[in-house]
Amino acid sequence: MPPDSRAACFLGGTMEPVILYQDRRVLVARKPWGVLSTDEPGGMPELLREKMGEPQGCVRTVHRLDRVVGGLMVFARSAAASRELSRQVREHQFRKGYLAVIHGTPPAPEGALHDLLLRDPATRMTRVVTEPQKGVRSADLTYRTLETREGLSLVEVSLGTGRTHQIRVQFASRGLPLVGDKRYGRGEEGPIALWSCFLGFYHPETGAWLEFSDPPPDIPPWTVFLDTLALIYGRSMIAPPDISNRQR
Repeated sequence: MPPDSRAACFLGGTMEPVILYQDRRVLVARKPWGVLSTDEPGGMPELLREKMGEPQGCVRTVHRLDRVVGGLMVFARSAAASRELSRQVREHQFRKGYLAVIHGTPPAPEGALHDLLLRDPATRMTRVVTEPQKGVRSADLTYRTLETREGLSLVEVSLGTGRTHQIRVQFASRGLPLVGDKRYGRGEEGPIALWSCFLGFYHPETGAWLEFSDPPPDIPPWTVFLDTLALIYGRSMIAPPDISNRQR
């Protein structure tokens, strides 16, 4: 993987959103760590409008990333596009993939994690519980270990559900906290090692299937796994959309 010119911005916490693809109905962007996904002061929609020079432009959030998580997001450019993308999310047609660096080694090279999660609105924390109760929601994900080195593991994660802090809590509850997770992990300095690396969805107007991939930045702890990441992404920092003939 080539040297990442974004590294200094990431380490300094000043990275700006980057628009990777846009047309009249959708916009795909790289969200920095520390920026809200939602449409409020300082959130991604506002920052994207500023970047496009359209202060009143339509930019709607259709899925979320935790504030501390960076990577790919797609935004709708119209009310109709927002409804269609939201439908795909609800009906599990919308694909999202993540990379994470965790402490330790999962017991199996790949597998599925199934838990019951309870969100505490007072502490804004999510925890695993063993019995159904008010407010409890099921959480499912699958993972694949790509490499283990220096006491850390690089894992690829796909979500079956989209619960708040889900990836962080499910791994932490098994003694495998994410590196840099100050809320559920060991409190290391630096950004959390969780990156939204893949998006796939049907274009809300044309029905064409679009895919986007984006590797994590070239900073620790990702640099521990540079060879593996290079094999995955080659020398391309963002793959062009794969516009196939598949229709809904």
